[in-house]
Amino acid sequence: MITTNIINKILQTAIKYGGDFAEVFVEDKFNTNISVSNSNVEKGIVANDYGIGIRVFFGKTFAYTYTNNDSEENLIKITRELCSIYKKNGTTFVKPVLEPLSYIKEAKKYFSKTSYNQKIDVINQVISSGKSYDKAIDRMLVRYLDEEQNVLIANTDGVFVQDKRNKTRLLISAYANKNGVVQNGYIGPGAMMGFEFYDTIDLDYFGREAARSACDMVDADYCEAGQMSVVVDNGFGGLLFHEACGHSLEASSVAKGNSEFSGKLGQKVASDIVTLVDDGSIENAWGSLNVDDEGTKTKKNILIKNGILNGYMIDKLNSRIMNMDETGSGRRESYKYAPTSRMTNTYIEAGKSTRDEIIQNTERGLFVKNINAGSVNPVTGEFNFSVAESYMIENGKLTKPVKGATLIGTGGSILKLVDMVGDNLSIGQGYCYSASGAIYIGAGQPTVRISNMTVGGMK
Repeated sequence: MITTNIINKILQTAIKYGGDFAEVFVEDKFNTNISVSNSNVEKGIVANDYGIGIRVFFGKTFAYTYTNNDSEENLIKITRELCSIYKKNGTTFVKPVLEPLSYIKEAKKYFSKTSYNQKIDVINQVISSGKSYDKAIDRMLVRYLDEEQNVLIANTDGVFVQDKRNKTRLLISAYANKNGVVQNGYIGPGAMMGFEFYDTIDLDYFGREAARSACDMVDADYCEAGQMSVVVDNGFGGLLFHEACGHSLEASSVAKGNSEFSGKLGQKVASDIVTLVDDGSIENAWGSLNVDDEGTKTKKNILIKNGILNGYMIDKLNSRIMNMDETGSGRRESYKYAPTSRMTNTYIEAGKSTRDEIIQNTERGLFVKNINAGSVNPVTGEFNFSVAESYMIENGKLTKPVKGATLIGTGGSILKLVDMVGDNLSIGQGYCYSASGAIYIGAGQPTVRISNMTVGGMK
């Protein structure tokens, strides 16, 4: 990490040459990536990435640069070059940074002190449990990830913090083969914890769960298309609302007027039983951060409360543009990206219905167990999702598994059509790809019913 003296000189240079705000982001990241297919190690990577990002504001716009060369001469040089883009007169006032506030939470078992064989043992246990689930499982593919990200963030407002983020995750895929038909099941547990995370979960359960999903889907018929009720299960089913509504509540879209929710604070945008939250402060959660990537403490942000639009996710730059407070939502993949407003752990709060009650009160519909992937246009809220695992609901009961289903609609419309919310809140783990790169996110919900929705299918 670079010295406090050099950080102060960077910030002073930025203000001297025309900036009205400057920020330094220093990152030192260590990570492991191991992929095993059945008993074959396909990839094993241990890597280190180090660099510095420098951002300067000029009113309501900014310039950004980054480097791996942390010499004082280079850092001052690129800061002056960055400011030359706007060629404004500078000032001299900068709040000096002194000693950083530390938000480091120590891991119980650091990845750097965990042997390669211990990591392989975790993978092999998952593979063994999946392979033993059913003879139709002819391949288990498990990817193990861990990361220790050390960051230091300083700016001309006097912020100076350091954070250590320990993250680990398994990406588990099972492949079932029956008479030449192959389907896969997937599950991906993860947390903001050290290697001790694997002492807190049932590895055999996750191997079997991926295998169960693959076996169910290999026997599935194709889904019929049409309008019907859709029941989305708890956990990563929340990806539906992450994509369909979450992106439209990020200030990066709202501030430009490129969101279906722009200018609607205080208005009714969802069913009375919907409360949508983004919370980056949940202990040990995959999408959590002690501080965001601008040095702001993360917190629970209630975006929609009982159907009323209550707030947005706001980063530092868009806080200026919107004249609203930051919400601890400034995020970036690494020092190579300027931060912007992004989600952390986004979920619908629990309601009062049980999962069984929701299914029993649905005469005909689609039960979505797992969502595969999706896309959304934040301006219109239009979305399209492919479904990884789903079942028909007929006369209040789950019946046959179906494949090839897609969910189509707009975020604004489905929020208003949620008519039952379960009491079984769970948050799944994933990644989000947007302007500031790929970031860790949690997406969750209890079991939720949307009374009427367009379902695309293969028949």
